[in-house]
Amino acid sequence: MDSMSAQARSQLMGRIRGKDTKPEIFVRSLLHGAGYRYRLHGRVPRRTLETLKRENPAALLRGGKLPGTPDIVFSARRKAVFINGCFWHLHDCPAGQHAPATNRQFWADKRNRTRERDKENAAALHALGWKTIVLWECELRDPKAVLAVLVDFLGPPSAAERATGSKGA
Repeated sequence: MDSMSAQARSQLMGRIRGKDTKPEIFVRSLLHGAGYRYRLHGRVPRRTLETLKRENPAALLRGGKLPGTPDIVFSARRKAVFINGCFWHLHDCPAGQHAPATNRQFWADKRNRTRERDKENAAALHALGWKTIVLWECELRDPKAVLAVLVDFLGPPSAAERATGSKGA
C-alpha cells in the first residue's frame, strides 16, 4: 500500500510542470543544434493565424494558439511536435501502463480523458492542414534516433533557419 499522505502526494503532483519539461528542453536542444528554428507552446505568427482563420472560419484558435497547444511549432511547414509523458498520456510502454495503486478510478478516468483529448486535438490540427508527430518520453533515450525521426518528419532545415543558427543568435 502507499505510505504517502494525501497532502504529500498533492504537493508532489503540484510540482509537475506542464511546459518546459526536461523532455521538451532535450528535443528543443536537438532541433536547435541541427539548425531548426521553431515556436513554442502552440504559438503561431499573426500572419499564419490570420491565414488559418481565413481558410477555416469555424476553427477555434484561442489566444493565437493551435488546438492542443503543441510543444513545438513549425508554422511555415505547418507541422507540430507533441512531446508526451508516457504516464500522463497513457502510452503503451511499461511506464504508461503502470496505474497508481490508490484512487484507481480517478487516475483511469483522468488518463483516458487525456488520451481522448489528444486524439481530438490531432484531428483538429489535421483539419486545419497541419501534420503532427508525437514523441514519447520513453523514446528519447537515443538522441540520434530522435533526431532522425524529426528530420524525416520535418525535412532538412531551410537556408533561412541555418543562416540564423550562429552561436550568437
